[in-house]
Amino acid sequence: MAVKPKPRILEPIAKSAVDSPNSPIKSLVLSKLSDEQTLIYVGTLSGALLSYSIRYSQSAPAEISFLNRIIIPSTGIGVNSIHPVVEIGKIIVHSDGFLFLLDASLAEPAKRVSLFKGVTASCRRVRSHNYGSNLYNDGESHSNHVDNGNSGSSSNLFAVGIGKKLVLAELILSGSLVIMKDIQGFFDGIIITLLWVGDSIFVGTKIGYYLYNCVNGQCELIFSLPDSSSVPILKLLVRDLRVLLMVDNVGIIVDMAGQPVEGSLVFKEVPDSLREIGNYVVASRGSAVELYHKKTGCCVQRFTVSGDGTGGPCVLADEENESGKLVLVATSLKLICYGKVSGEEQIKDMLRKKNFKEAIFLVEALDSEGEMTKEMLSFIHAQVGFLLLFDLHFKEAVDHFLLSENMQPSELFPFIMRDPNRWTLLVPRNRYWGLHPPPMLLENVIDDGLTSIQRAAFLKKAGLEIAVDDEFLLNPPSRSDLLESAIENMIRYLQACRGRDLTVQVKEGVDTLLMYLYRALNCVEDMERLANSENSCVVEELEALLNESGHLRTLAFLYAGKGMSAKALAIWRILARNYSSSIYHKDQSVESDIQDPSRHFTSGREAAAIEGSKILEESSDQDLVLQHLGWIADINQVLAVQILISEKRENLLSPDEVIAAIDPKKVEILQRYLQWLIEDQDSDDSQYHTAYALLLAKSALEISELELSTQDSVIRMPKKEMKVSEPGSSSIFGSPVRERFQIFLQSSDLYDAEEVLDMIEESELWLEKAILYRKLGRERLVLQILALKLENCEAAEQYCEEIGRPDAYTQLLEMYLDPEDGREPMFKAAVRLLHNHGEMLDPLQVFKRLSPDMPLQLASNTILRLLRARHHHHHKGQIVHNMSRASDVDASLARLEERSRHVLINEVSMCDSCHSRLGTKLFAMYPDDTVVCYKCYRRQGESTSVTGRDFQNDSLVKPGWLVTR
Repeated sequence: MAVKPKPRILEPIAKSAVDSPNSPIKSLVLSKLSDEQTLIYVGTLSGALLSYSIRYSQSAPAEISFLNRIIIPSTGIGVNSIHPVVEIGKIIVHSDGFLFLLDASLAEPAKRVSLFKGVTASCRRVRSHNYGSNLYNDGESHSNHVDNGNSGSSSNLFAVGIGKKLVLAELILSGSLVIMKDIQGFFDGIIITLLWVGDSIFVGTKIGYYLYNCVNGQCELIFSLPDSSSVPILKLLVRDLRVLLMVDNVGIIVDMAGQPVEGSLVFKEVPDSLREIGNYVVASRGSAVELYHKKTGCCVQRFTVSGDGTGGPCVLADEENESGKLVLVATSLKLICYGKVSGEEQIKDMLRKKNFKEAIFLVEALDSEGEMTKEMLSFIHAQVGFLLLFDLHFKEAVDHFLLSENMQPSELFPFIMRDPNRWTLLVPRNRYWGLHPPPMLLENVIDDGLTSIQRAAFLKKAGLEIAVDDEFLLNPPSRSDLLESAIENMIRYLQACRGRDLTVQVKEGVDTLLMYLYRALNCVEDMERLANSENSCVVEELEALLNESGHLRTLAFLYAGKGMSAKALAIWRILARNYSSSIYHKDQSVESDIQDPSRHFTSGREAAAIEGSKILEESSDQDLVLQHLGWIADINQVLAVQILISEKRENLLSPDEVIAAIDPKKVEILQRYLQWLIEDQDSDDSQYHTAYALLLAKSALEISELELSTQDSVIRMPKKEMKVSEPGSSSIFGSPVRERFQIFLQSSDLYDAEEVLDMIEESELWLEKAILYRKLGRERLVLQILALKLENCEAAEQYCEEIGRPDAYTQLLEMYLDPEDGREPMFKAAVRLLHNHGEMLDPLQVFKRLSPDMPLQLASNTILRLLRARHHHHHKGQIVHNMSRASDVDASLARLEERSRHVLINEVSMCDSCHSRLGTKLFAMYPDDTVVCYKCYRRQGESTSVTGRDFQNDSLVKPGWLVTR
């Protein structure tokens, strides 16, 4: 298996020779002056300090130029560290145990700082605003940011290690160092390295790493080093505000409190120098330079700087800020400036080498760090998807297409339908990075991919490296399997696109091509589901295709969804006929139960009728409805009725046209339609009422004849073969015909009772005839049917109550006592009538009509009760008569008393209405004793007094002799 090359993250952008040959580089630092210029300071083992300038911009290539050179007194130890202070134009150099102060241009000789001797380590304070307050910035709180000395806001504070002592000093503007604090007694061993960030000072000795807090003055040992450990190294990871502590070849990452965070970095060897660029740590060992990803710990790039013959290691330098993009590598012979390759270029390089997983990992890392825009992220996912598509990894390709928010579905149309087509102009001519061939049909993609696999297998045998998936080489896929996988994943992508906000034309392309792909895999259920739902399919593009393949159900659904009802119904009619002639007739048990609405429709014929009825229920095209009503009624009469009485259509059908179009043999359909007109539509047309009554009468007669014939056959049938059934029931109505007939005859008054009676008069439908006779007022015939034919005494007595005349009861009694037709008298019914309604019968008439053959024991109690009731009724009448006569006498007496009353009028008597003196005027007095003059009496009237009381509506009752007595 060929080893995949590492990604290219750093690339050289400029080179320059070192103006100090044959002297190893001891220290190296970058000092940024502007966005396009950075100063380089190089310290050698011989004590030389060199300055260079590197200029770089997007419009011109980077260039390193030599500036100046100065010699610092040294005894062979060389320049240990360089600390530029850009804001005041100074440089502090640690060399040979002393600190030297120089100007930034190296134009003046170095001045030794006399305050410090035996210096073993030094560093400049990096102010971190993330940790806010510290001893030197008065407790101010700032945003998350790091000042590394290249901005004017940084404080010029330094930490100096002298043996086991730590000294804090400040470089003032005059150019001299002032000691701020002297710290000792905390550290075991000579201070070798220092790092000052915010309030925390990290100190490295041979014993271990210490953390000193400038605020509270506390110091603690955070890591101990073994005796055989290498020299301690501290490196500030500016981007994450973390510190890297080296323990041999392991880098431990800690926070500002000294607590380990994230993971550790394991280097192949103990590095000579460590630097940071972006999300990577750059380590050098000898002439080798390696890049490690901070989060994964993986070595992502490795390169070698050509040796200089002196054996000295190369030294690294970075910009020491969050946005740094340069890393400088120095040997005794040359300076090489490396620039960070942009994420886009890195990804592009990985994709060219088909390192898809590494490219996606880098994309995700850049996205999580906010270094990639959404547009670029979407672009890259689409590019990766196309590369995977042409590499025959269809599932992974579609996964990336789905992650691309800006990718248009129309970009995949050329892979499904051959150009030119309806949507050719919608396909964006986006070539991306030009890493994949132009779009072509999936069949061609697969053919080319298989050809490449065969060529790669041949080249591999010849010992050549090839960029083809080993799985394909070991197990070459078949063309059919690849094509099926490609279509399935294209379906998955188009299905996901249906939920996006697309233009109308793109929606049409998505749904139409989705139907193409369903058909290619013969996914009948998916095709019908898409066609039967809301879709944007272009029917013209699919008609011929679906007709040729025989997917008529799908085509019918499409027609219906696009409003082409006539075409859809024609297909459903054809399908129903085809099912009937091929499959459906084989299952007679299903056909026999079609009228049962509780059954699930399982036959194709039934399903075709259902779909056709759905269209017709919403259609207001009367001709279309009546044209297709017949074949649906032949399959299922319930569906036919639903079509006729549907309330989904905007305009109702013409009842006369519908009635004329219904097959006369489909009696139940016509009955149900007339019932709907009468009961639901409140039709008062007597023709419809009469027609409905006649249809019910006809059906009732047929059922009656069927019952008679069934009874005869049951008598002759062995008991084992008898089956109980309920004749007269219907799947449309759910209730017996005679019950519906009787209810309608009683509830409606608009049908022609004579015409209906003529039809059933010779039948055994006695109750129906009784209802009709009652409508026609033939009371005796009604009583004869109820009492004699049906022997329903209760109904007969109830009918007599409705008549309300005594002679009706007398007629009923006569029928009970003399049934005629040679039948025996119905004495029990007669006794029941006498018992329940004896008070309505004249005893003399009863006695006259009682038959001499009637057993006395049956009638004795009833007759006795009848006589007693009659006697009681007579006495009751006498009492009522006498009470009425007494009331009349009392009223007459009260009237006489009122008329004979005397009223005294004198000279002061006044009219109760106008208050004038009566004198000799005529006057009137009302029953409530008010007196008015004649004039007011005429105005008031004789029924209403001055008090407003109306004696006609509110009579005045005065106690008479009967009440008072």
